[in-house]
Amino acid sequence: MAVSRGTPVSWQTVLRDPVHWLAFGFGTGLLPAAPGTWGSLLAVLLYWWLPPLPLSVQLAGLALAFVAGCVICGTSARRLGVHDHGGIVFDEFVGQWLVLAVTPHTPGWYLLAFVLFRLMDIWKPWPIREADHRLRGGAGIMLDDVLAAGYAALAVGGLQLLPLA
Repeated sequence: MAVSRGTPVSWQTVLRDPVHWLAFGFGTGLLPAAPGTWGSLLAVLLYWWLPPLPLSVQLAGLALAFVAGCVICGTSARRLGVHDHGGIVFDEFVGQWLVLAVTPHTPGWYLLAFVLFRLMDIWKPWPIREADHRLRGGAGIMLDDVLAAGYAALAVGGLQLLPLA
């Protein structure tokens, strides 16, 4: 049965299907208001607890997560019958993690990275909006968040270069 982008999906649907469970960010995508923000927040909390790893290892893991996300999100979307259901938040996980890979490991910087990523993901400056509207399937679902992460990561990197007052 096809549903629209904002149509609620039941907990039972998500919990019974491992693909939906992952795509819906372990259930955060089912929260009624701002599921992408909740998914990003869980991504920050999960990333906070990871042991420090070299950037090359983090980026390799993120590349694998991106490929897995293309499959997971694309399959979930097909099963729901809608391109990018609002509850699919695995793409927010990968995007948020990408920003955090270049963010100093402090609560203040993590908060800034979270806010900047959410702003870019919601605002969708060029070419993010184009990717979001033109690309279909799992790659389309994932790519707009990776592009938003790129903008946020550039902002975080630039802010790190500013002299401290």
